Amino acid sequence: MAALLKVGELARRAGLTVRTLHHYDSIGLLRPSARAENDYRLYNQDDVARLHAIQALQGLGLTLEEVGRLLAEDGARMPQIIERQLLALQQQIRQAQALQQRLELMQQRFHEGQGPELDELLITLQMMTVCDAHFSPSETRRIFARWPSVATDWWQLIAEIQEVMDRGVDPLDPQVQPLAQRWMTLMRDWMQGDFDMMERWGRAYHSDPGLQLGGGPSLAMVQFIEPAVQLRLSLMLRYLSEDDLRQLGHVPREAWAQLASDAQGLMDAKAAPGSEPVRALARRWFELSHQATGGDAKLRDRLRQAFEAEPLLQLGGPLTPERRAFLNQAVPDGA
Repeated sequence: MAALLKVGELARRAGLTVRTLHHYDSIGLLRPSARAENDYRLYNQDDVARLHAIQALQGLGLTLEEVGRLLAEDGARMPQIIERQLLALQQQIRQAQALQQRLELMQQRFHEGQGPELDELLITLQMMTVCDAHFSPSETRRIFARWPSVATDWWQLIAEIQEVMDRGVDPLDPQVQPLAQRWMTLMRDWMQGDFDMMERWGRAYHSDPGLQLGGGPSLAMVQFIEPAVQLRLSLMLRYLSEDDLRQLGHVPREAWAQLASDAQGLMDAKAAPGSEPVRALARRWFELSHQATGGDAKLRDRLRQAFEAEPLLQLGGPLTPERRAFLNQAVPDGA
């Protein structure tokens, strides 16, 4: 480019305003190499190349001050600047993903005809904000997306625990065990069996009051049920390791409830243990146990041993001792 460009022509070609080029001149970022007799700014080929460099660096998110320093240093700090910009961009992406998750969840509720009142909406958004501090965007989405599937059962359980608390029952009393069993089952179902997420949720619930909004259990209730839950875990740990507990897979509680209901129906009908309906139900029990233990036969045997040897573990579960005994008569060979 041999010809010199006036400021207006350069602005037009670069997609900038004349005012922007004047500003670049005033701060020493891009000074025209020449001036006409009427004091018009004139830019040569090197000036245009510098302007392209300025625009390219601004496209990386750098400030004009940073662009000026970088050009003066002939790019010496470029690797560090790129690293810093990448970190900032990654943070922006995480924030955008979190916002997207919230908007999608809100949109889903509206589509389901569950448009919340403003107070409820604000509480939900506050809880999502708190979740972002403890969970990834995808985990937060799972937590809120699955909540409707367990909410009714949680509220019923909360009411029953509150009634026991009001009566002054000791948390370690056996009558609390069915409630603890349902608590653990609902948590597993809500978090889809993710032991790590359940642990983080528990820690977050204790440390951050924002998660205690929206009709969930009070911190006092959590502290009441914890000894009963820990008692169940301690009994299970007589037969399983902590790694075993983490390995356990997710079987929806509805599947266990249906199995128990069908077993009770066959018992009431006085079906013979060797009959095909009972054998088919025993095979389904085996399949659910197989799913729960990830196909680990030794783990399945230890889990069954725990429930059959510890009466407290049987309290509140869908498979009562009578139903277990009935199904055990028809367990498939080698199961």
